[in-house]
Amino acid sequence: MRRFGPGAHLVNAISFAVAQVLIAGINLFLLAKIVEVLLGWPLVVALLVAGVIVLAYITLGGLSAAIYNEVLQFFVIVAALTPLTIIALNQAGGWSGLSNRISDPEQMTAWPGNELVGFDSSVLTAIGLVFGLGFVLSFGYWTTNFVEVQRAMASKSMNNARRTPIVGAFPKMFIPFIVIVPGMLAAVLVPEVRQGKASGDVDFNNSLLYLMRDLLPNGMLGLAIAGLLASFMAGMAANISSFNTVFSYDIWQDYVVKNREDGYYLRVGRIVTVIATVAAMGTALIASQYSNLMDYLQLLFSFFNAPLFATFILGMFWKRMTATAGWVGLVSGTLTAVVIAVLSEDAFGEFSLGVLPLTGQGASFVAAGVAFLVDVVISYVVTMAGRPKPEGELVGLVYSLTPKENFHDPRDAHDAWYQRPGVLASIALVLVIGLNIVFG
Repeated sequence: MRRFGPGAHLVNAISFAVAQVLIAGINLFLLAKIVEVLLGWPLVVALLVAGVIVLAYITLGGLSAAIYNEVLQFFVIVAALTPLTIIALNQAGGWSGLSNRISDPEQMTAWPGNELVGFDSSVLTAIGLVFGLGFVLSFGYWTTNFVEVQRAMASKSMNNARRTPIVGAFPKMFIPFIVIVPGMLAAVLVPEVRQGKASGDVDFNNSLLYLMRDLLPNGMLGLAIAGLLASFMAGMAANISSFNTVFSYDIWQDYVVKNREDGYYLRVGRIVTVIATVAAMGTALIASQYSNLMDYLQLLFSFFNAPLFATFILGMFWKRMTATAGWVGLVSGTLTAVVIAVLSEDAFGEFSLGVLPLTGQGASFVAAGVAFLVDVVISYVVTMAGRPKPEGELVGLVYSLTPKENFHDPRDAHDAWYQRPGVLASIALVLVIGLNIVFG
């Protein structure tokens, strides 16, 4: 609002609200899928029951419950899925046995990644992965995704806020060992997945669940189910609470009903929480149409995160950028990503026209990269035709105009070395490079 005015603020608020309902549907669908596959309930019944449970959890627990659950469920999932990986690797004959049983050797390496992106050219694949995914989508996720930003905003000091995404990056690096590796093992150990791959009709969303079902003993299976349920419940709770916050205060309070007491907006928040949960049950059915939910999730990020990241980064480092450029760039970038998805072969499901030879996540990476570039170009053109804000109004909003002492909090002066964001970020960078060298 302060940097680009009400135009960009409203566009971003509406875009964000829509994104959260769609992503909440993904978490709800996965939550219901666990119940369907492992307990045998019909998907619609599982969706209804899961939606009611999450609604009660959000209403009673609020943001604090969501944050605590996110932390605890991570350790539960690690405790359950680490043995699964070990047991499955042993069944497959170790890493060498898995390598020998994977039909395509390229699937055992991260590069060039043609199988993931769906491009025949390794050069285009590298551009899609490095620019579309590695820069636009990844940076956009960690810096503009409100679910992540909300956690930082709940911090008690500047260093705590800066540490939020960095600390989250450490466990994120090791998730492939308990998610991607078991998925590869499922492709060679689980009959349903092997048969699906042979016929070309495989639902990748069920791979991990089938592997858990076949290999884990009852006690460990219960722990794994509890961890996954908690994970998707925490994800959906974060999406719904973020939607609640943005709709109540950034849309309803600012543009619909202004200057009312806090109790009124609290009631509005409770009502929209129910509405958003019901809407998520509908968007969960959209998610159910995708055999690989990562394709759908990356597509949504290309629609909503990529343009926002472009506007965010320009506004932070380019003091001349105007308010009009802010909302025009956002709209242009989002529409560009949607158009590319529609013109692709299958990224938008049955709505895709097949004009462009882009499939799966590759289409999402291209959409994200092009949306970012279009946002930047349109923002530049519009800015050059307008008049920028006075520099005095941009202090604290533009990096070059903000006093450097504002970046630090006196309460952080006595932090130990391992609590300093710069040190933690450096360690994370070294680990990322090392893991890419080993597994690349």
